[in-house]
Amino acid sequence: MDWVKLIKERARVSGVLRVDDLARELNVSEVAIGNALRRQEERGLVEHLGKKIFINRLVNDFSGRELINILRPEAYLSLETVLRDSGVSTQSPTALTCVTPGRPGEFRAKSVVIVFRRISKDLFWGFQNKRTRYGNYNVADPEKALLDWIYLGRQQGSTIHTDELDLQRLDVGKLLQYAAKFPSPVKQQTLETVATFNIAQPSATVAAA
Repeated sequence: MDWVKLIKERARVSGVLRVDDLARELNVSEVAIGNALRRQEERGLVEHLGKKIFINRLVNDFSGRELINILRPEAYLSLETVLRDSGVSTQSPTALTCVTPGRPGEFRAKSVVIVFRRISKDLFWGFQNKRTRYGNYNVADPEKALLDWIYLGRQQGSTIHTDELDLQRLDVGKLLQYAAKFPSPVKQQTLETVATFNIAQPSATVAAA
């Protein structure tokens, strides 16, 4: 098997190499596929991430976001990553931060770190599916990302500092509508935060929702 040729060919369509898929396609055991890809990892052609997943290093513009829903089908990008991407926060998290109603976890490779934090199934909404060149992934609306961040921070007993956030970039009506579906402490902090920033609120408030 010419693994270099195969990896180059797959780089045209995907940044991910799955051991189980290759085993079925090539009619070879998963153990043999895994061993072969680990040898290619030593040559710098792939990176191991998770039990049966390798990143194709020959894909120059692979973001790693396409891995989110491969690792956790029920999950979406949220929290610090979305707050940064949307301009709400200037902080730059080193990991892709996600939420899931399933198992939390952390996946590390040299080129990407993906963290999954657990959220209630009742709060698993407020996201869209986004396509990329090599796949797709779910990503939270910025308003939902902020609420997820407040909610999970409070669960951990952390002090939630919102004074460095640029809430002008958010749709306040949507933020308040979404906040109405969260527990009361999150709703209250959202109202206080909006009031602190003197952001014009729509006529309907969280309390009336």
